[in-house]
Amino acid sequence: MGDSSSPYAIEALDLGRKYLRGWALRECSFRLPTGCVSALVGPNGAGKSTLLSIAGRLLRPTTGSLRLFGREIGDPAVLPHIAFVDQERPLYKRFTVAETLRMGRELNPRWDQAAAERIVEAGKVPFDARVGTLSSGQRTRVALALAFAKRAELLLLDEPMADLDPLARHELSALLLSEAAERGLTVLMSSHLLSELEEMCDHLLLLSGARLRMAGNVDELIPAHRLVTGLADPGPEARTSDGEEGAGVLPPGIAQHHTVIEARFSGRQFTALIRTDSEPGDAYDSVEPSLEEVLLAYLRSADAPSLISPASRVPVTPQAEGKAA
Repeated sequence: MGDSSSPYAIEALDLGRKYLRGWALRECSFRLPTGCVSALVGPNGAGKSTLLSIAGRLLRPTTGSLRLFGREIGDPAVLPHIAFVDQERPLYKRFTVAETLRMGRELNPRWDQAAAERIVEAGKVPFDARVGTLSSGQRTRVALALAFAKRAELLLLDEPMADLDPLARHELSALLLSEAAERGLTVLMSSHLLSELEEMCDHLLLLSGARLRMAGNVDELIPAHRLVTGLADPGPEARTSDGEEGAGVLPPGIAQHHTVIEARFSGRQFTALIRTDSEPGDAYDSVEPSLEEVLLAYLRSADAPSLISPASRVPVTPQAEGKAA
């Protein structure tokens, strides 16, 4: 992008956005490498749309800074290099599909008309139909056609697959992966479809409670965890007043020597997701968890410590440390 040689598509430092009701995003710092397909996950209200809107220049941050390809977000030079598909798909309802694509062609110097038409035709969307008459899935396809045909280096997608049927979602997944591989495209995509993200994304950002809880390459984050099952130790009160067995506790070998993200008990058995560099021992069954299991555990455990991989951390400059002090 221009004269920038930054290896990072996005660099956020202490990024925050505050509304009258409170913080929508707070103290968010991370690096997103160029050329990756990154999932942005979290519960409703976690700050996903806010982060994407700031990166898409639709919102200004209250605190911190954001750089795209080494340039400040306020630099007009970043505009041709980002494409944003908003969750609401704000298209001109009175325009036909053909007129919408023509608008994209007139406004974007690197416009790829063939790519736009191919995406629209794949969904059998009539070019002469007015946008206001289309189904939600068809409007999503037109919005994606605009984004891909712009030929931007950074694609920001807010719940792009929520309105699509399974076949269309499969097609979008293939399109994202092929574009990322062929053009070095960077994708940041929010979604609640956790099972499908595991096949599409090689990078992860997890937001919860307006804060960043996890960031890094999936191949680094998932192997750092183990899903452990075994017999729980008796709790402080082995039996309740009714004579039933009370809740157990994690054995010291797990609780004292590993970072426990989440623990659940069923009778005398426990299941725990732990963060560890070593196997928990022969006394327990231990397997590598799936991406979905890790994400759900972090989302259910608000007090679990955050995990930011070294490659995703933003170095703190002496000036920033002075401000924080």
